[in-house]
Amino acid sequence: MKLLISTLIFALLSSTQAFGASAEKERKDIREMRSEVLQRLYREEADTRDEIKQAAGYGVFSNVGINVIFFSAAGGNGVVRDNKTGKDIYMNMASAGLGIGMGVKDFRAVFVFHDRDAMNDFVEQGWDFSGQADAAAKSGKKGDEASGAATVIPGVTVYQLTESGLALQATLQGTKYWKSSKLNK
Repeated sequence: MKLLISTLIFALLSSTQAFGASAEKERKDIREMRSEVLQRLYREEADTRDEIKQAAGYGVFSNVGINVIFFSAAGGNGVVRDNKTGKDIYMNMASAGLGIGMGVKDFRAVFVFHDRDAMNDFVEQGWDFSGQADAAAKSGKKGDEASGAATVIPGVTVYQLTESGLALQATLQGTKYWKSSKLNK
């Protein structure tokens, strides 16, 4: 039980920005993460560049998730970009779920909002409920991943890229995304 609690605390804390970091440094780190993730996505899924350009907006999130037998949790942050206005909206996220599995996974998610209502609903409401099954064994450029996600958000396409981790899981997960009061000042 102590191992479960320690692992959960470590994963959630390591997914957030350093305590005491300035808001500008955190925003800069998130923008750099966004740039790196988009470049990787464009290499791996060439059609996504045009899909994102034509969308109302997009969001890029960095997440660390764990799954210990029947419980899963994740935490992280990211930014939603409004393609019409060019405005960035910084957000946090946390999730919890039930399912079967074991592992820790550092992953990135890219949300493509095909219409303005879908983007506004996500930014203002921030909920996602999804089922997912995946297997990942990756460290740096070594290893591979296989995943599938059924995300219930009309008007939104979600891409998930694993950075590192070892996980085998099938979960039902609820995720809450919310605007960062610190970073949107």
